[in-house]
Amino acid sequence: MKRWVIVIGFIVLAVLHQDIWNWDKSNLVFGFLPVGLAYHAGYSIVAALFWAGVVFFAWPTHLEEWAEGGDKK
Repeated sequence: MKRWVIVIGFIVLAVLHQDIWNWDKSNLVFGFLPVGLAYHAGYSIVAALFWAGVVFFAWPTHLEEWAEGGDKK
């Protein structure tokens, strides 16, 4: 189940990275930041949080234990 959530999250992030709906907009966010740049700043934060969650929940700890010699199988 974890694997599918990660794959779907990755696909969603890949699709959202192509922000074609912002290409023709010339308005500013906070009066100085172009909307495309503001979108990608927010996107970067969301992507970093997503990948931090992936590392936290899906890290293969059994491989670390094996590499450190804790697992004698």
